[in-house]
Amino acid sequence: MSSRPAREFTGVPPEVQTRLEGAGLRRTLATRAVLGLFLARPRGRLTHAQAQAALTARGLDLNRVTLYRLLDRLATCGVLRREADEQRIWRFSLAPTTAPAEDGGTESRFECDACHRRFDLSTASDSTRAVTQDLFQALARLGHHGERLELSIHGTCATCVPLNNPAEGVA
Repeated sequence: MSSRPAREFTGVPPEVQTRLEGAGLRRTLATRAVLGLFLARPRGRLTHAQAQAALTARGLDLNRVTLYRLLDRLATCGVLRREADEQRIWRFSLAPTTAPAEDGGTESRFECDACHRRFDLSTASDSTRAVTQDLFQALARLGHHGERLELSIHGTCATCVPLNNPAEGVA
């Protein structure tokens, strides 16, 4: 083991750096490049193949298996979030650096099915917080411990809505 002081990534938020260090992830070129993809587009979601293509476009020829393992490790340590979409394809996105405390652990978002971008919704209303509390209490009665509730509304974002037919979907 080297006695050199650890070098910090340039432009990496301290919370992300702490998670990387806590997981013992090495600061390789691949790690820095993959982090760069997600830090450049904090709301973006990438599949393994999209991340591979983006890295190749940046001039980094990273082994496919190495990339898969790195994405999984970054998700395990809480730097990335890994979720399956409707087609059961894993998509990775930058994980929130802090838990939403003001609404009891509820994270609400709108997710565009066309471009797969996410948009965080404003803080939850009183009725949403009450439903969240009810769900956590129901879990507790069953002996489970809920930590957070994620609500995802799917649709088409303003950028992806067809411009030539704005009334589409209106009855």
